[in-house]
Amino acid sequence: MTSHPHPFASPPAGARWDVLVIGGGHAGIEAAAAAARLGARVALATFRADRIGEMSCNPAIGGQGKGQLVREVDALGGVMGRAADATGIQFRVLNTAKGHAVRGPRCQSDRHRYREDATARLLELGVEIVEGGVTGLLRERGATHARVVGARDAQGRELRAAATVITTGTFLAAVMHTGDAQVAGGRVGESTSSGISADLRALGVELGRLKTGTPPRLARDSIDWQRLEAQPGDARPEPFSFQTDRARFPVLPQVDCHITYTNERTHALIRANIHRAPMYAGRIQGVGPRYCPSVEDKVMRFADKPRHQLFLEPESLSTDVIYVNGVSTSLPADVQEEFVHTIDGLERARFLRHGYAVEYDFSLPAQLDRSFALRAVEGLWLAGQINGTSGYEEAAAQGLVAGANAALWVQGRAAFALGRDEAYVGVLADDLVVSAPSEPYRMFSSRAEHRLLLRADDADRRLVPRAHALGLVGDAELARLEARLARIARARQLLASLRSAEHDHRTLEELLRRPELGYAELAAAHAPLAALALDEADAVTLEADVKYAGYSERARRDVERLARDEAVEIPLELDLGALQGLRREAREKLVALRPRTLGQAARIAGVNPPDVALLSIHVERFHRARAPN
Repeated sequence: MTSHPHPFASPPAGARWDVLVIGGGHAGIEAAAAAARLGARVALATFRADRIGEMSCNPAIGGQGKGQLVREVDALGGVMGRAADATGIQFRVLNTAKGHAVRGPRCQSDRHRYREDATARLLELGVEIVEGGVTGLLRERGATHARVVGARDAQGRELRAAATVITTGTFLAAVMHTGDAQVAGGRVGESTSSGISADLRALGVELGRLKTGTPPRLARDSIDWQRLEAQPGDARPEPFSFQTDRARFPVLPQVDCHITYTNERTHALIRANIHRAPMYAGRIQGVGPRYCPSVEDKVMRFADKPRHQLFLEPESLSTDVIYVNGVSTSLPADVQEEFVHTIDGLERARFLRHGYAVEYDFSLPAQLDRSFALRAVEGLWLAGQINGTSGYEEAAAQGLVAGANAALWVQGRAAFALGRDEAYVGVLADDLVVSAPSEPYRMFSSRAEHRLLLRADDADRRLVPRAHALGLVGDAELARLEARLARIARARQLLASLRSAEHDHRTLEELLRRPELGYAELAAAHAPLAALALDEADAVTLEADVKYAGYSERARRDVERLARDEAVEIPLELDLGALQGLRREAREKLVALRPRTLGQAARIAGVNPPDVALLSIHVERFHRARAPN
């Protein structure tokens, strides 16, 4: 966890709150909670207090890459993992057939209970909830830059704060599309926030336009479940939070999801009506997420595919609503009903809500530093979909970092950021500040070049000590980690000392390195190991440590080698546009994104290793020319 001094002046005196968070989504929750845990006076302003933590789209947490983020947010003291554990109705670990480094925990959530749980956790931390839409920002001139000192709401009230964190999700100048119909708003039943966009532009912030979408919701009793393939959760559910009591987990009854598929009749209907889709009719300018395309995009872009998989997911234990994962659409309502009724098991499905697309403003994230502070505006942080990302998990990770840094700034403490070798949170932050996204950013394990060092099972080992030093977690969390590490160390010592007569007297540690053997099998065959009674979480970490030992050591050496380039800063005075020898594309990307270090330059798409090598020479020449004789 690297620290760096914030470049801005001290915050203004006399503010009502230390930190004002605008937006009640997952980024807003984590921002407010992190700031409150650091002792800041915090307010969270949102359109509706009863919609804090609302899952606008899929009622699920985690997945590939995303599950690692949730574990890291939890290790840093965040809300999401504990709320998911308390309200999950199906838990599964994805990629279990692959190595530990790419396994991703996921849960289906009860969306209403999740919302209530997250809100309760904020109130327990003393966060003040301010209901009413924010219409604009309060601005004044700072020491060196324009400064934001809070916001103004729809009632005309001034919400003055020393630091402001904007987490408005898809609500900035948002428009919802269903066929020809267009309605202002970022979610059904809620309004939009257009004034903030205008104020950001006035502050010199460059904005772009993106879009996302959501599928229809169907009534449970109108679906022919007998014709669908059941998808149960894991027999032994795995919680997200390191603090969850496994003896009392899961908390809620567990349910099945179900699988069905589109077919040629479905595709024919969509193709016949594609001209009525807002994106194809030219009414939407924003770009949608490539990794979560609408059903229209799937049919048109993958014309060779005879079918596409769909997941029917319950939204709650207490409602009749089924979320149809895989048919995000903005086609007209009549077309939606017609094509959904061609799908096996959904022939008589009753619609509770039609799908729609949302187009919204976002801030180009290259304007941020890795603390998610805007470089050119004092007292302002951005987190979540406003930074061009998609997903609750990416939003939560950004919110935690932004909220913590806003509080640290108010307190006169150094800002913090995580490195790419320390956390997926660090990968996310670094990717964003050197990017010009053309589509919403989504986290995958493949984005993390050091993923062998960033497993989901050991996020507490990597991050709890640092969170404790910062003040984001308390002594109890640190003591829990230390006890866990001591148990794992004792088991590791035992593995190294015990030998198997059936395997040429090799140590159990040597045997555990074999891919076909697991810790549970060794413990079952060796009484001293079984006597340790390691719980499943400790056993997973121990097994992964042993199996990955050689690979992890090589990965750490790679990190040390790359750190040398990462530490080489590119002087701000160096005119990147005038450098000789660089390819035109590389020069344009470097000028547009202005990386801070050679390491960041190397990760920019379109900047190749020879370009970085030449840039390194120019940096060295610059320093030599400036050095005193």
